[in-house]
Amino acid sequence: MELTETHTLPVSQQSAWEALNDTEMLRACIPGCESIDPDGENAYLVALSAAVGPVKARFKGRMQLTDIDAPNSYSIVFEGQGGAAGFAKGNAHVSLEADGEAATRLSYTAHAQVGGKLAQIGSRLVDGAARKIAGEFFKRFGARLGGAEAEAEAGGGGGGGGADGAAAPGAGGNAADQTVPHNTASTDAADGESGGDATKRKKSWTAWISKS
Repeated sequence: MELTETHTLPVSQQSAWEALNDTEMLRACIPGCESIDPDGENAYLVALSAAVGPVKARFKGRMQLTDIDAPNSYSIVFEGQGGAAGFAKGNAHVSLEADGEAATRLSYTAHAQVGGKLAQIGSRLVDGAARKIAGEFFKRFGARLGGAEAEAEAGGGGGGGGADGAAAPGAGGNAADQTVPHNTASTDAADGESGGDATKRKKSWTAWISKS
């Protein structure tokens, strides 16, 4: 399976890079994601639930960031096991390019291989499910980025706190939950985001990347 797409994000390239390296932001935007936790240098353990056609399972896997060129690009090597549902493994390359001062063009190419029941249901269903998950991710990601940017502008312009002094993104109730127009792929309505203790789980990939 190969998946190649381009999306425009409503923030600067640096802000987009920081968001892509924010595990709490990613956990909230990846459909069905339960956790993303550090597992060594530039590596993370991921747990998520997904449905591919008639196959539904909870997957646990690991992903490693390689070829890191902040704030322009990185590659991801991933593998996951879903018990009787089968497995998935592959790699992806993500690149960012400024599109003016307040927008960023994100492009990625992903290659994946599946086995077990996932391989038996056919490549068309697997490809369709992958595109749906990716589309929902970018729908949520763009909305949260746009909401966070609008909140930052509102908070920075007033000088004082008052009613506009909203909490920072990732600290529980995100103002970015408000859907903002963007040109990413549109899919079905978002699944209920898993809760979790944001304060405990809030870890920036950027901090880990800086150690390399």
